[in-house]
Amino acid sequence: MVLTTAPDPTRPGTAPAPGHATRRGPGRTRDGEGLAGYVFLSPWLVGLMAITAIPMLLSLYLSFTNYDILTPWSEVEWVGLANYERMFTSDPSYWHSVRVTLTFALIAVPLKLAAALAVALLLNRTWRGVGLFRSLFYLPSLLGGSVALAIVWVSMFNRDGAFNSFLSLVGIQGKPWVNDPDWALQTLMVLAIWQFGAPMVIFLAGLKQVPTELYEAAAVDGAGPIRQFRDVTLPMLSPVIFFNLVLETINGFQGFTAAFVLSNGTGGPVDSTLMYTLNLYIAGFTDLEMGYASAMAWVFLVAIAVITVVFFSTGRFWVHYSDGER
Repeated sequence: MVLTTAPDPTRPGTAPAPGHATRRGPGRTRDGEGLAGYVFLSPWLVGLMAITAIPMLLSLYLSFTNYDILTPWSEVEWVGLANYERMFTSDPSYWHSVRVTLTFALIAVPLKLAAALAVALLLNRTWRGVGLFRSLFYLPSLLGGSVALAIVWVSMFNRDGAFNSFLSLVGIQGKPWVNDPDWALQTLMVLAIWQFGAPMVIFLAGLKQVPTELYEAAAVDGAGPIRQFRDVTLPMLSPVIFFNLVLETINGFQGFTAAFVLSNGTGGPVDSTLMYTLNLYIAGFTDLEMGYASAMAWVFLVAIAVITVVFFSTGRFWVHYSDGER
């Protein structure tokens, strides 16, 4: 009897038997998986470079020039820090837009979060129809910063709008709110506050994660609803409050559409709605000072980054997590 031995695929010079699956090394597998990952990521990477990274770097270069869109690239003049110097020393409209934007953000954002939290507490129930009410309150946020919504809002607060018609029913004489310099910005704030649906949904999700045992223990200790809200709900909800605060502050500084529609792109009446982003738009696309607008954009980016860093730096003093860390 003759015994035959099957070829060993691990020995050099031996061929694998028919039907025998060869084992690939771990390095080759990782390389293949990495290549496949880059292939799937390539649309996003191309979009990031073409739509975000390259335009940002180009705008950084333009912020040091006097580029005005119409001038050929070969004739663009390098002016160094002249745009930044003009911005901080000799452009009163710039500082006015900063004041308007800060006023808007400091008032509208806290009131919006307060309204979102109040409604979330009311809707954190298990009664019939609560899902419908949650959807209705969230609906304005779906419209976002749409032009159509801004047009409807302006028509509501005109002299002959629905708001003045309601006031006349109770004997109050209305006014053209959107054309009054003392009230135009306030109408934009009301619009921003009214769109509290997105933070409300996040607050609802956070409230669902608060253990009921904490409320039961607080009730046993004699804590009423106000004290339970202060000592249980707010500390347990502080990470969600922090998240909403950061997002809504950034969104508040970026307000543009409503101010543009209300003022027909001018920031009026009497520059009362001249938000920073609207002033940037006017500089770049109305006055065709794209170099100056690019400088404004980069200062804006740095300012928002600084504010975000401040939030994260101070958050450790008041943001509490369930594991006891801050």
